[in-house]
Amino acid sequence: MVDNTLDGSQLTLGVRLHDDATFANFLGHKNALAAEKLRALSEDANLPVIVVCGDSGTGKSHLLQAVCHHAERSGLSALCLNLQELLPLGPDVLQGMEAFERVCLDDIEAVAGDVHWEEALFHLFNRMLDNGHQLILSAVEPPARLAIGLRDLASRLQHGIVLQLALPRDEDRLLILGTRAERRGLVLPEDVSRFILRRASRHTGELLAILERLDESSLREQRRLTIPFVKSVMGW
Repeated sequence: MVDNTLDGSQLTLGVRLHDDATFANFLGHKNALAAEKLRALSEDANLPVIVVCGDSGTGKSHLLQAVCHHAERSGLSALCLNLQELLPLGPDVLQGMEAFERVCLDDIEAVAGDVHWEEALFHLFNRMLDNGHQLILSAVEPPARLAIGLRDLASRLQHGIVLQLALPRDEDRLLILGTRAERRGLVLPEDVSRFILRRASRHTGELLAILERLDESSLREQRRLTIPFVKSVMGW
């Protein structure tokens, strides 16, 4: 039988936090209060579990990585992984994670309804609790709406701290695009930003991927970002 269990050093090597996924770089006014609350709550080891909820594009993954950055800067060990990506490894991969003082697991709905994963997650929760460490999870839906069959796990999550994120407004998306462009040294006129919003998905991750593509094309062709140039690059 193949042993898929990873030890602490292997898990650390498998994690790569985005440098800009910090609380300071979490832009937009609509979820600013939730982000600040999460930062404060993540400092309290007496809170065993926090669940961050929201639709795709609300910034859940960013905030989980921000928790890890914040923990590491405070001298704590931290781990951030996506449960969807862990599925091929099997539930035994959760063994040993309790050694980390902060464990962030993204996309909990990926394992909801799978009895083996639910049991493994429940046991991880208990081991984290025994160690005085904190588990931070993300989900599209609040715990009460997740299709979790293991009642003990459902109860633990529902009695934890739940933070709900809202989809960003267009003004928040414009702020995110403009700030990211500025950090890249890229001039992004407002009319171009608004054109991108009209033509592209409202998903923040997809908008930032478009910005990266435009940045590369602008640099390669030595062109400014104009609406005609954006149309030609994106095929709009």
